[in-house]
Amino acid sequence: MIPVERHQQILALVAERGVVSFAELTERLGVSHMTIRRDVQKLEEQGALLSVSGGVCAADRLAAEPSHLTKTTLYNAEKSAIGRYAARHIPRNSCIYLDAGTTTLALARELVERNDLLVVTNDFMVANLLMEASECRVIHTGGTVCRENRSCVGEGAARSLRHLAIDIAFISASCWGPRGLFTPDEDKVTVKQTVSEVSSKRVLLSDSSKYNKIATFMALPLTTFDSIVTDAQLSNAARSALGAGPWELVLAQ
Repeated sequence: MIPVERHQQILALVAERGVVSFAELTERLGVSHMTIRRDVQKLEEQGALLSVSGGVCAADRLAAEPSHLTKTTLYNAEKSAIGRYAARHIPRNSCIYLDAGTTTLALARELVERNDLLVVTNDFMVANLLMEASECRVIHTGGTVCRENRSCVGEGAARSLRHLAIDIAFISASCWGPRGLFTPDEDKVTVKQTVSEVSSKRVLLSDSSKYNKIATFMALPLTTFDSIVTDAQLSNAARSALGAGPWELVLAQ
């Protein structure tokens, strides 16, 4: 059986079952475990499916970024828990980066009593909150304005980050999984990649509803991060998969 035929059969099984183990794929297709692994890797690179602990599942693909208004109605308790945890672990006199998003906005709300931080952000809502309600110093990156997400993206935003030395970057995600962070918006990629390069520590802040979803563009591999802070609703399978990684995994509650 040639690779393209195996790929079709793998996709058909996943579509029928939802989740299929590597052992079953090996038996059904009559090939080695390594061959199945290579097939799955190829299909995963194409965004056709996702690896999970012990097998594969259909990819839940994000076609477009939800608007800021839509995101403010989703998973607010989980985002608040993530924000509270992250705020408690920011040393005094730090220079931090808050990526665009409602989870980082939840973190910003926990910082309004601080007067010792320099906060860099590409998010207008974060900048406005800290400008109005805190004594933190604030730098906005500028760049191309993304109206729906109330932020700046693209090379202009990335350029302003390149001359900075950031202690902790809190990076948000449209969707993420064992491979890394994904976004449907290519203009966000260069911003996330640049801030990861100029930061001493990188922390992923994302609620668990975004886990094991995929979009067109990979922004960062998951190995970029020193810590992943998500919520306690993360599935047991995801906890097992992520718990073996080189990062610290925190389930905020």
